[in-house]
This record gives sequence, C-alpha cells and structure tokens, in this order.
Amino acid sequence: MLAIPELAMPRTRKVTTVCNGKRVVWSDYEQAKAYFLELMMSTDGEEHERAECVYIQLLNGLDVFSDEDE
Repeated sequence: MLAIPELAMPRTRKVTTVCNGKRVVWSDYEQAKAYFLELMMSTDGEEHERAECVYIQLLNGLDVFSDEDE
C-alpha cells in the first residue's frame, strides 16, 4: 500500500503557488514542497504562517496553493 493516498497527490508534477502576493510556477511538486518547508522552518511571525499555509495545502494535494483567505 502507498504511504500517501493517491487522491492526496497532485495529478501533475507542475504546481503554482501564491505566497505574499508572489505567484510562482514550479516544474516539480517536490521542489515546491521542500522550498515551503525550508521557508517555514527558517522564518517566524507572519511570513512563517504564510509559508505554513501553502505547505499544508501542498501536503493535502489541493488544486490551488495560496496563502490568501478565500
């Protein structure tokens, strides 16, 4: 059995994130996840919360990865 359910994984490796108003298109899902984990661990305050929000969305495999409230 897979460690991560297939439904939680994004369908493509290419993802788009929006954090602090900056939109970035990543060619690799794992690279984006690693970037936001590192950002989350190396910052505090509001910047930490923004990175954490995007990172959690990446882990959950949502379609839109953004730190903005909708």
